[in-house]
Amino acid sequence: MSRLGKKPIVLPSPVTATLAGGVLTVKGPKGEISRTFTDDITMTVGAGEITLVPARESNYTRALWGTYAAHIYNMITGVTEGFTKKLEIEGVGYRAAVKGEGLELMIGFSHPVLVAVPKDLAVSVEKNVITVSGIDKEQVGQFAAIVRLAKPPEPYKGKGIHYAGEYILRKQGKRATA
Repeated sequence: MSRLGKKPIVLPSPVTATLAGGVLTVKGPKGEISRTFTDDITMTVGAGEITLVPARESNYTRALWGTYAAHIYNMITGVTEGFTKKLEIEGVGYRAAVKGEGLELMIGFSHPVLVAVPKDLAVSVEKNVITVSGIDKEQVGQFAAIVRLAKPPEPYKGKGIHYAGEYILRKQGKRATA
């Protein structure tokens, strides 16, 4: 049984939700998000709340119950507060800049690395910190992971792109024996 799915999901005052044909649309002050859900979980949108009930009793539907509740909570949080991920660039000469529709990364290669920014996201660069923000948690996290993948931090000096606050396990490196 899902503890998260059992509770009705309360919609804050500026947020509205509509359900049509398995597609839940949540509108709020920051924007609008739509997501398709299967009919394994029965959703009812009432006055100021959403309730979830499994359509049949199985391990699969019990797993989906909490997952769908978490997705709806993330949708509500996204349209009210939004999500933000911060990435830090470390390394001599490493830098980033927002150029037009993309992010240009100078990260030690012979050429700049260009990463296309999705239209729903806002990306800003200030010194060595890249800030990715948007209303869809999955999209923000996926774009941040793509940027980090361009130059992951190496374990000897920590050069590369990493999440703010991420701990990089450092190795000792070579040592001369006497």
